[in-house]
Amino acid sequence: MTKGKTPLVGVTTYRQDATWGPWQRPAAVLPVSYLDCVAASGGRPLLLPPSEGRGGADPSAVDVVSVLDALVLVGGGDIDPACYGAVPHPATSGVNRARDDNEIALLAAALRAEIPVLAICRGLQVLNVYLGGTLVQHVPDLVGHGGHQPAPGCFGPIDVSIEPGWLLSKAMGESATVSCSHHQAIDRLGDGLVVTARAPDGLIEGAELPAAPFVVGVQWHPEQDMDLRLFESLVRSSA
Repeated sequence: MTKGKTPLVGVTTYRQDATWGPWQRPAAVLPVSYLDCVAASGGRPLLLPPSEGRGGADPSAVDVVSVLDALVLVGGGDIDPACYGAVPHPATSGVNRARDDNEIALLAAALRAEIPVLAICRGLQVLNVYLGGTLVQHVPDLVGHGGHQPAPGCFGPIDVSIEPGWLLSKAMGESATVSCSHHQAIDRLGDGLVVTARAPDGLIEGAELPAAPFVVGVQWHPEQDMDLRLFESLVRSSA
């Protein structure tokens, strides 16, 4: 990045039917809180449209990433279990393989380019699957409660313990209460990832890739609370 230039932060979006004014049609959508957090942290958000209409992974992902200073992978529907060699659980929903392929291509390009990556909720799962890990497809089956997602579209407060000395703890300290809305989570950890945060029930809530300059994934939603700490760390790392 040119010195003095505002960092350009790519933020993924996804296709969904949407309604605004008199219109109802497929749209590329994203909760505006992601953009507000990037902007409030000193970055310039750039929405990355999904390439699903072209049949999955965008062959221009390398070109897209080449103009970015950082990347945010956002939350959303479940990853296709075929991506990690699993059979779909009855509770697995919102699967869109084209989105999976597109975001994996963007992530792969970002890791090769060594630009900072902040992976949020589904984004952490994309990171883990790309690195060869697997997912728990329905968290209540494992932990025996629905606290990580009280209901679809709802957030639950979760206390997390954060390992000292990592990027996550430098940004947030060694404990935090965060907003979660996920019914899936990391099972087998991807190659090179290190667990940096857990919930009281032992569920992985944060992971980092120490071989990269800045790759941080969290299972919670900092944008829900306008918690800028991780976004600020991302932007600083891109300077």
